[in-house]
Amino acid sequence: MAFYRKLGRPTNVRIAMLRSLATNLLYHGRITTTVTRAKEVRKIAEKLITTAVKEKDNFTEVTLTAKVPRKDTSGNRVKEERDGKRVTVYDEVTKTIKKDNPSRMNARRKILAVLYPVTEVPADGRKRRQNTKEVDMAAKLFDDIAPRYTDRNGGYTRMMKLGPRKGDAAEMVVIELV
Repeated sequence: MAFYRKLGRPTNVRIAMLRSLATNLLYHGRITTTVTRAKEVRKIAEKLITTAVKEKDNFTEVTLTAKVPRKDTSGNRVKEERDGKRVTVYDEVTKTIKKDNPSRMNARRKILAVLYPVTEVPADGRKRRQNTKEVDMAAKLFDDIAPRYTDRNGGYTRMMKLGPRKGDAAEMVVIELV
């Protein structure tokens, strides 16, 4: 007897599909899928959210000073003449960053072992390569999703039935974050 649904897929394909569904659920907040897939994704997503809720405040803030090259209006580095050479001009900037404590770092690694990397692409399609940006899903879990569920003990997702799918009559649901 299996303790999980095999979904008619080989192991590596099934795991990849569930990771993809979990990533999309946490990124978009809701997805449409079949009932059996949603029940499996719910297990994965709720464990990830529980991990993030436990470790959301476990960091220290560190203030750093860094040298950053000065840039002009077009985004090019500003250079000036010194001793007959063109040298880049640097400004000192102070930044405050979050430094994870060891248990939060471990939680971050566990979360990133499950979720796929997400790349945001501009909607208009212009300058696609220049304007894409990577989304840190672990940071999104810790900073955006976990604070909503601090006073909640589980039950972070909701499933609403949509009815049978047109092609094969599989029961469809919308699974969303509460």
